[in-house]
Amino acid sequence: MADLSQVALSHSNHDHQACIADALTRADTLCREHGLRLTAIRRRVLELIWANHQPTKAYDLLAQINNERGNAAPPTVYRALDFLLDAGLIHKIESQNAFIGCAIDHDRNPPKFFICRECGRAAEIQSPEIDEAIASEAKQTGFVVDHQTIEVDGLCASCAAQLRG
Repeated sequence: MADLSQVALSHSNHDHQACIADALTRADTLCREHGLRLTAIRRRVLELIWANHQPTKAYDLLAQINNERGNAAPPTVYRALDFLLDAGLIHKIESQNAFIGCAIDHDRNPPKFFICRECGRAAEIQSPEIDEAIASEAKQTGFVVDHQTIEVDGLCASCAAQLRG
Protein backbone atom coordinates (compact mmCIF):
# COMPACT_ATOMS: atom_id res chain seq x y z
CA MET A 1 0.00 0.00 0.00
CA ALA A 2 1.25 3.52 -0.75
CA ASP A 3 2.67 5.62 2.05
CA LEU A 4 -0.37 7.85 2.40
CA SER A 5 1.29 10.10 4.94
CA GLN A 6 3.34 11.37 2.00
CA VAL A 7 0.90 11.23 -0.92
CA ALA A 8 -2.12 12.56 0.92
CA LEU A 9 -0.57 15.99 1.27
CA SER A 10 1.04 15.89 -2.16
CA HIS A 11 -0.86 17.70 -4.89
CA SER A 12 0.91 16.32 -7.96
CA ASN A 13 1.53 12.86 -9.38
CA HIS A 14 -1.02 11.23 -7.13
CA ASP A 15 -3.46 8.58 -8.29
CA HIS A 16 -6.66 8.66 -6.20
CA GLN A 17 -7.93 5.62 -8.11
CA ALA A 18 -5.03 3.59 -6.67
CA CYS A 19 -5.96 4.77 -3.16
CA ILE A 20 -9.57 3.78 -3.72
CA ALA A 21 -8.59 0.39 -5.13
CA ASP A 22 -6.23 -0.27 -2.19
CA ALA A 23 -8.90 0.77 0.32
CA LEU A 24 -11.53 -1.48 -1.28
CA THR A 25 -9.13 -4.43 -1.39
CA ARG A 26 -8.29 -3.88 2.27
CA ALA A 27 -12.01 -3.61 3.13
CA ASP A 28 -12.87 -6.79 1.20
CA THR A 29 -10.08 -8.69 2.95
CA LEU A 30 -10.94 -7.38 6.41
CA CYS A 31 -14.65 -8.13 5.99
CA ARG A 32 -13.98 -11.62 4.68
CA GLU A 33 -11.55 -12.36 7.56
CA HIS A 34 -13.99 -11.11 10.21
CA GLY A 35 -17.26 -12.36 8.73
CA LEU A 36 -18.55 -8.84 8.01
CA ARG A 37 -20.72 -7.73 5.07
CA LEU A 38 -19.46 -4.94 2.86
CA THR A 39 -22.82 -4.00 1.34
CA ALA A 40 -23.10 -1.88 -1.80
CA ILE A 41 -23.89 1.27 0.19
CA ARG A 42 -21.02 0.70 2.65
CA ARG A 43 -18.68 0.13 -0.29
CA ARG A 44 -19.87 3.29 -2.05
CA VAL A 45 -19.49 5.41 1.10
CA LEU A 46 -15.94 4.07 1.48
CA GLU A 47 -15.19 4.89 -2.18
CA LEU A 48 -16.50 8.43 -1.76
CA ILE A 49 -14.45 8.98 1.38
CA TRP A 50 -11.30 7.81 -0.42
CA ALA A 51 -12.05 9.89 -3.54
CA ASN A 52 -9.78 12.59 -2.17
CA HIS A 53 -7.75 13.11 0.96
CA GLN A 54 -10.01 15.73 2.46
CA PRO A 55 -12.24 14.94 5.41
CA THR A 56 -15.79 14.45 4.13
CA LYS A 57 -18.95 15.32 6.05
CA ALA A 58 -21.85 12.89 6.30
CA TYR A 59 -24.29 15.22 4.57
CA ASP A 60 -21.89 15.67 1.64
CA LEU A 61 -21.79 11.88 1.32
CA LEU A 62 -25.59 11.77 1.49
CA ALA A 63 -25.86 14.41 -1.27
CA GLN A 64 -23.49 12.45 -3.53
CA ILE A 65 -25.36 9.21 -2.96
CA ASN A 66 -28.70 10.91 -3.59
CA ASN A 67 -27.33 12.31 -6.87
CA GLU A 68 -26.39 8.78 -7.92
CA ARG A 69 -29.20 6.65 -6.52
CA GLY A 70 -32.14 8.84 -5.60
CA ASN A 71 -33.62 9.24 -2.13
CA ALA A 72 -31.25 7.81 0.46
CA ALA A 73 -32.19 8.71 4.02
CA PRO A 74 -29.59 10.12 6.43
CA PRO A 75 -29.69 6.98 8.63
CA THR A 76 -28.51 4.94 5.63
CA VAL A 77 -25.29 6.94 5.42
CA TYR A 78 -24.84 7.12 9.19
CA ARG A 79 -25.22 3.33 9.50
CA ALA A 80 -22.63 2.85 6.76
CA LEU A 81 -20.27 5.29 8.50
CA ASP A 82 -20.75 3.50 11.84
CA PHE A 83 -19.93 0.17 10.19
CA LEU A 84 -16.81 1.57 8.50
CA LEU A 85 -15.66 3.23 11.75
CA ASP A 86 -16.21 0.05 13.78
CA ALA A 87 -14.35 -2.00 11.15
CA GLY A 88 -11.39 0.40 11.30
CA LEU A 89 -11.71 1.37 7.65
CA ILE A 90 -12.25 5.10 8.25
CA HIS A 91 -11.63 7.67 10.98
CA LYS A 92 -13.64 10.59 12.24
CA ILE A 93 -11.84 13.92 12.23
CA GLU A 94 -13.41 15.23 15.42
CA SER A 95 -12.54 18.89 14.89
CA GLN A 96 -14.45 18.91 11.58
CA ASN A 97 -17.12 16.30 12.30
CA ALA A 98 -15.99 14.64 9.09
CA PHE A 99 -14.55 11.32 7.92
CA ILE A 100 -11.37 10.17 6.21
CA GLY A 101 -10.06 6.83 5.04
CA CYS A 102 -7.79 4.75 7.28
CA ALA A 103 -4.55 3.37 5.88
CA ILE A 104 -2.67 2.37 9.03
CA ASP A 105 -2.90 -0.61 11.40
CA HIS A 106 -4.23 0.89 14.62
CA ASP A 107 -3.76 -2.12 16.82
CA ARG A 108 -0.35 -0.59 17.42
CA ASN A 109 -0.73 3.03 16.31
CA PRO A 110 -3.58 5.30 17.42
CA PRO A 111 -4.63 7.76 14.69
CA LYS A 112 -2.75 11.01 14.22
CA PHE A 113 -3.40 13.52 11.43
CA PHE A 114 -1.80 16.51 9.76
CA ILE A 115 -4.63 18.66 8.35
CA CYS A 116 -3.89 21.48 5.89
CA ARG A 117 -6.01 24.51 6.72
CA GLU A 118 -5.58 25.89 3.18
CA CYS A 119 -6.44 22.98 0.83
CA GLY A 120 -8.22 20.78 3.38
CA ARG A 121 -6.19 17.65 2.69
CA ALA A 122 -5.36 15.41 5.60
CA ALA A 123 -2.64 12.84 6.09
CA GLU A 124 -2.65 10.08 8.64
CA ILE A 125 0.81 9.74 10.17
CA GLN A 126 2.62 7.15 12.22
CA SER A 127 4.84 8.14 15.11
CA PRO A 128 5.82 5.51 17.64
CA GLU A 129 7.58 8.26 19.61
CA ILE A 130 4.33 10.15 20.16
CA ASP A 131 2.55 6.91 21.10
CA GLU A 132 5.31 6.01 23.56
CA ALA A 133 5.29 9.50 25.12
CA ILE A 134 1.53 9.36 25.70
CA ALA A 135 1.73 5.82 27.10
CA SER A 136 4.57 6.83 29.42
CA GLU A 137 2.79 9.94 30.69
CA ALA A 138 -0.43 7.98 31.19
CA LYS A 139 1.40 5.29 33.13
CA GLN A 140 3.17 7.84 35.34
CA THR A 141 -0.10 9.57 36.23
CA GLY A 142 -2.20 6.42 36.48
CA PHE A 143 -4.37 7.61 33.60
CA VAL A 144 -6.10 4.94 31.51
CA VAL A 145 -6.38 5.99 27.86
CA ASP A 146 -9.63 4.81 26.25
CA HIS A 147 -9.44 6.69 22.96
CA GLN A 148 -6.88 8.88 21.32
CA THR A 149 -6.95 10.97 18.16
CA ILE A 150 -4.38 13.66 17.50
CA GLU A 151 -5.17 16.35 14.91
CA VAL A 152 -2.48 18.85 13.94
CA ASP A 153 -3.60 21.82 11.83
CA GLY A 154 -1.20 23.73 9.60
CA LEU A 155 -0.08 23.96 6.00
CA CYS A 156 1.01 21.17 3.69
CA ALA A 157 4.28 21.72 1.80
CA SER A 158 2.49 22.71 -1.41
CA CYS A 159 0.22 25.31 0.24
CA ALA A 160 3.09 26.67 2.34
CA ALA A 161 5.18 27.10 -0.81
CA GLN A 162 2.32 28.88 -2.61
CA LEU A 163 1.85 31.28 0.28
CA ARG A 164 5.59 32.02 0.41
CA GLY A 165 5.83 32.43 -3.37
